Amino acid sequence: MTNATNTYQGFDARLKKIDRNRTRLANGYSAKVTRDGLIVFRPKRRAQGFSVRGLAFLVLGVFLFKGMILAHLGGTIYDQRVDALKSGTVVEQAGAFVMQKDTVSATIAQYLRPFVK
Repeated sequence: MTNATNTYQGFDARLKKIDRNRTRLANGYSAKVTRDGLIVFRPKRRAQGFSVRGLAFLVLGVFLFKGMILAHLGGTIYDQRVDALKSGTVVEQAGAFVMQKDTVSATIAQYLRPFVK
């Protein structure tokens, strides 16, 4: 009976390996022909989840957003609203830190001011 159990466990392990390979190949693969003519399929490597370009667009979007609000509200009202956020909860304080006026958003606001008002 132990021989049958070992055979079943070996078969089960082979099935799990086949399923794992098929799952990896479902995300894309490349075929390569070896020297002896055997076609071998290798899964494509997954791209990293972090994109420098995406991060750059996010930062640019935040600066444009801040510049648009600054151009629309004006400097004094914008500073009053950011000061009100500084006295709020932890999340509001984090928002105040991100939304505080800087040279980049002030420059963007200066260019956008004629179009906004």
